Amino acid sequence: MIKGTIDKIAGPLVVADGMREARMYDLVYVSDYNLIGEIIELKGDKASIQVYEETGGLKPGDPVVATGEPLSVELGPGLVTAIYDGIQRPLDKIREEAGDWITRGISIRGLDHEKKWDWTPVAEPGMKVTGGEVLGEVPETKLVVHKVMVPPGVSGELTWVIGPGSYDIDTVVAKVKDGSGIRELRMYHTWPVRKPRPIAEKRAPEEPLVTGQRVIDAFFPLGKGGTACVPGPFGSGKTVIQHQLAKWADAEMIIYVGCGERGNEMTDVLQEFPELEDPKSGEPLILRTVLVANTSNMPVAAREASVYTGITIGEYFRDMGYSVALMADSTSRWAEAMREMSGRLEEMPGEEGYPAYLGTRIAEFYERAGNVLCSGGDRTGALTVVGAVSPAGGDLSDPVVQATLRVVKVFWSLQARLAYARHFPAIGWLDSYSLYTGNLKEFYDRNLGKNWAPMMKEAISLLQREANLQEIARLVGAESLSPEDQLILYTARSLREDFLHQNAFHPVDTYASIEKQKAMMEVIMHVHEEMSKAIKNGVPPKVLFDLPLKESVARMRYIPEDDLSSIENLKKEITSQVSKAIEQEQTA
Repeated sequence: MIKGTIDKIAGPLVVADGMREARMYDLVYVSDYNLIGEIIELKGDKASIQVYEETGGLKPGDPVVATGEPLSVELGPGLVTAIYDGIQRPLDKIREEAGDWITRGISIRGLDHEKKWDWTPVAEPGMKVTGGEVLGEVPETKLVVHKVMVPPGVSGELTWVIGPGSYDIDTVVAKVKDGSGIRELRMYHTWPVRKPRPIAEKRAPEEPLVTGQRVIDAFFPLGKGGTACVPGPFGSGKTVIQHQLAKWADAEMIIYVGCGERGNEMTDVLQEFPELEDPKSGEPLILRTVLVANTSNMPVAAREASVYTGITIGEYFRDMGYSVALMADSTSRWAEAMREMSGRLEEMPGEEGYPAYLGTRIAEFYERAGNVLCSGGDRTGALTVVGAVSPAGGDLSDPVVQATLRVVKVFWSLQARLAYARHFPAIGWLDSYSLYTGNLKEFYDRNLGKNWAPMMKEAISLLQREANLQEIARLVGAESLSPEDQLILYTARSLREDFLHQNAFHPVDTYASIEKQKAMMEVIMHVHEEMSKAIKNGVPPKVLFDLPLKESVARMRYIPEDDLSSIENLKKEITSQVSKAIEQEQTA
């Protein structure tokens, strides 16, 4: 323990004297309130401390105690279904102890150390083990089997493993003999939040994170273990998209980090997830979710801790071999907290007052994502990170957006004009991109056939040509365009309204499997091909556009997943209607 005294207080920044032996990022307890903080700068015997709680009432001369340990989280059974604040204090337990308001200095451990868990050993004495090796399994919820692993940095001969039974997480479950003697291992261990957990190998994403959102899966797919950025102005649907991904993405674990967003948005997650069913198992979604809440009325500095806490928990489940998706909403609030701390440290500001190291911090965060070969076994795991960015007025030249785009491989550009037109998801199809398309081509060729990629290319081409034609159509009217150009406008409108637009509140349309997406796209492109033939045979565009097939195509999004043959049958109906139109034109 290193003891010092407060010299200066400036909001969440406290400068302490007598801290010469302290180290960067040491965990610190400030004043008699025992407020939690972290050393972020050292100059001589003065330490600048970022305090993660309200500093009102502190005064110079109050004690400061550095623990000599970094800010860490407890990793073990009990994480799933929990809701934590930014520094891994369980909010439900805080409410039991302190009521509706978080008392300053309240200290509650991240995991329940009294609850007993059903333990089944997997490893056997005599084995050589390394960090990441699975010792035993605990059924944490109906959806998640918790794999208790050898902590990173521990290796040697396994000399003893406890038998099956019901134990709390403090029980010694195994003993490992290494060079320094016998190490006792428990069901949990701690890990510093700023330090990435070790892996054996990082690989390129090989399969998509299927989200059920057609504009994402079809046009701008995200690979498992990839990174994505969702920037957009206020009201464009960033949080709704994050919620949709958390509900429907085919990840086995969801980590949802509410970083500086409004409290009602976290409340929505808390209320909805226990009621929503996991599409695969039928169990409540909350049974595979961990929530880290640091809302806008909580201490600003703790936003940084909440982001690191969330990704460390994500890495832990990735190391078990799970596919994990982390939603950070929003990294702009984290950047604003960095800007405030940098200003109080009197550092040289970068662009728009953000610290010069903004890009480095954002890159370090997103680089912890990945599709990996886990340490200590032949398991593969994936940690996918989706970060919402909230630039003022939706300005994409904002430093946070630009620093994020330099790192992530998928860009979903949210647009206010689409949101105000009630088009959800409001992802602009002309501005967004995905750099994973090449990596995922083999998966799509294998699962959806080799015609999927060319069909998507043609669909995006039609939407781009529509954007070019709309300006002319506004000036001279759509009827003045050539029949071929009128058909492009018709098909592009069908793509926008019947395929890209989804109803997040409709029980069927809220989610579309990739098989359904393929069937829907094939129908729309089949309409385009058939009408193209008809126009070449002299059929006027207006006759084709008034055919009854228009209604059938518009309704196919509401066809349930177990009735996809109905979408396939639409093609015959379309061919029949267009053929009749051609016959009537030729006999007229």
